[in-house]
Amino acid sequence: MPAPASPLTDSRQLVRVLAADWNSPHAVLQRYTRTQAAAAWQPVGDALPVMLGRAGLAWGRGLHPESANQGPIKCEGDGCAPAGIFALTALFGTADPAGQLVQSASLPFLCASGDLKCVDDPASPHYNQIVDQTRVARIDWASSEDMLRPDTRYAIGAVVGHNPDNRPGAGSCIFLHVWQDAAMPTAGCTAASLANMSEVCAWLDATANPLLVQLPQAEYIRYRQAWALP
Repeated sequence: MPAPASPLTDSRQLVRVLAADWNSPHAVLQRYTRTQAAAAWQPVGDALPVMLGRAGLAWGRGLHPESANQGPIKCEGDGCAPAGIFALTALFGTADPAGQLVQSASLPFLCASGDLKCVDDPASPHYNQIVDQTRVARIDWASSEDMLRPDTRYAIGAVVGHNPDNRPGAGSCIFLHVWQDAAMPTAGCTAASLANMSEVCAWLDATANPLLVQLPQAEYIRYRQAWALP
């Protein structure tokens, strides 16, 4: 029986985030690119410091096989960033819809407004979805994330395709976004400085099927060959 294809087979852009262990809120982000699926990954730019969830990492739901989930499993409100392999599906932020960033973005760009929410209520049919609350028949959630914030944390970011089937309680509203500062963990996202996050988001190209690989160092070593990681 042939070996299963790597989840990275069809990707030509990779954002790799490595932490020292499951419990560390500190990690390092490195971008990679390649010209075609069979080519070797090449690093892009410098390694960048990032902050993870206050409780570190736990296996999320993404493109990696669930059989890999030997360790902590992410759930709603656990303070963990998801470990695994995930699609990067959209950008978001406060940029002018008519401005260069939005107009030149390859991924869909969700322009923040007071009505743009990410629903984190597991009881809602809109769980783990970003919605314009003026376009839904009824607000059926008890809690949500405001995508227009008074600080800069959602000034620019990317949507991580964690829990793509929106399983209730498995974790919601996972993003790459701007950190509060270099020492403050997140509630479960991956955060970098405004300058670094802006650079990463501007680099993402939908035609290259960009992916996020986020793991503790030991798990990265364990799955590096099987998943064809850089």
